[in-house]
Amino acid sequence: MHQLPAGFLGLSDAFLFAVDAPESCASSRRAHYYSRIMDRQTAYAVLKWYADIGVDETVAEQAEDWLVPIPAAAETAPAPAAAPAPPTDKPPAKPSTKPPVGAEQAINDAATLARQAASVDDLRAALEGFDGCALKKTAKNLCFTDGNPQAKILFIGEGPGAEEDRQGLPFVGPSGQLLDRMLASIGLDREKVLISNTVFWRPPGNRTPTTAETEICRPFVERLIQLVEPGVIVAVGGPSAKLLLGETAGIGRLRGKWYDYANPGLKTAIPATPLFHPAYLLRSPQMKREAWADLLMIRAKLAELGLV
Repeated sequence: MHQLPAGFLGLSDAFLFAVDAPESCASSRRAHYYSRIMDRQTAYAVLKWYADIGVDETVAEQAEDWLVPIPAAAETAPAPAAAPAPPTDKPPAKPSTKPPVGAEQAINDAATLARQAASVDDLRAALEGFDGCALKKTAKNLCFTDGNPQAKILFIGEGPGAEEDRQGLPFVGPSGQLLDRMLASIGLDREKVLISNTVFWRPPGNRTPTTAETEICRPFVERLIQLVEPGVIVAVGGPSAKLLLGETAGIGRLRGKWYDYANPGLKTAIPATPLFHPAYLLRSPQMKREAWADLLMIRAKLAELGLV
């Protein structure tokens, strides 16, 4: 950021009045004052010159010479050291890792319902009747799955957004449209994959789901994987990758590798890999190169396993 020289604030105001203000403002004292300083063409030329040399923000009415050395702060006597805390036999408190009050029972209820589901349709019905997740109270619709339940490629994202909440389907908003194009780039579509999320109701304001919310939904996610028995799992986005892979590193460090996903109801581990979330790619298009490399890696794994 560059600071504007002295007088620039006035010049910018003059330009705004000269170019953008309606004729009725011309009689105002301020407009009259600036009209005596310069005409419209001159004001425009000055502003353009400032923009060309990188001056892009006004930070003060008067310019400050940043090359003038800052005077050394006056020496002051050091503050007296704080008295040591009295010794105590009580060990320091550790942060609690237990779910919030009420969440533990909800997790147990979710696990019970999930175990009873014998099919993906049963699991959907169990979710529709489950009231243990507070997100259900603020969401319009359940967003469970989309695609082919018989597919051997399972994509699991983070949580529904506004458009997903309206339609009751995962990945149907702008990020879903980009995901469709990403799938098409390696010869896939929604008839060849199954898509779900780590939570099944939209968090208010599209916030990140809390740990309690993801833990309450986890039994349903795990049961879905057990029922579908996919050959490959793609964790879409950082929160999904951390939950499914049990890792704490960011997705930038996790991507580009294969991991073994396992849960107690599976006979064997399933190859799993993270993928940048399409919403992130929409905000950071420069990362599409890495996403393309990850898609090629996924296609190679599918070919290796005979899934395409």
